[in-house]
Amino acid sequence: MKFAGSVALITGASKGIGAQIARQLAQKGIVVLVNYSSSDDAAIALQQEIRRDGGECELYKFNVADFSQVKTAIDGIIKKYKKIDYLINNAGITSDNLLLKMSEEEFSKVIDVNLKGAFNCTKHVSRWMIKNKFGVIINISSIIGLMGNAGQSNYAASKSGLIGFTKSLAKELGSRNIRVNAIAPGFIETEMTEKLNIIQKKTLVSSIALKRLGSTEDVANLVEFLISEEASYITGETINISGGLYI
Repeated sequence: MKFAGSVALITGASKGIGAQIARQLAQKGIVVLVNYSSSDDAAIALQQEIRRDGGECELYKFNVADFSQVKTAIDGIIKKYKKIDYLINNAGITSDNLLLKMSEEEFSKVIDVNLKGAFNCTKHVSRWMIKNKFGVIINISSIIGLMGNAGQSNYAASKSGLIGFTKSLAKELGSRNIRVNAIAPGFIETEMTEKLNIIQKKTLVSSIALKRLGSTEDVANLVEFLISEEASYITGETINISGGLYI
């Protein structure tokens, strides 16, 4: 298999979109390194599932918002695997509130995980990609980063920031054979959307051109494409995968 022997680090991957990306990349023969910060049971269950299906998966528990923790983890990964071919910056949190009610802590913690976390991981991984003259970085942004949303100014700022971060990095790293792209998912069926009641879901779906929520597989399929050679001339792009929510 063309991906065999490759190594991918996926942040925030114990559940949801990150977990599905890990499953699908492992099926391609990629060694998946699953980062998480708190969900031990979910991470262990995912690792067992991937291994049961014949894939390779290792768990790395660290807080992407902590610069030194990230450096220690990346140093350990490089010592063991000698490389990281693919970095998927997926870790993200929400702390929703109207701006007038939002605390400094609510704003800062979302920026620290969603945006600074991507900086921390990319900072420490990209130097090894440069050394190996190859790499693909994918930043999981959000449709909210493109269109905004009331009560999510912190989240929108972090996800919009990822788009600018992506474009700048693509220009910096392109000459080193490193591609950087962003994905902006719309509303995807995860634990977050499961909390919506029937009326809320119907209202949400009515605003989507395809009249359905997306699946984690939809996003993972796009990640698979973007790391492949078929996407070798795509960099600096933000791909909207929202079913026509934002056109």
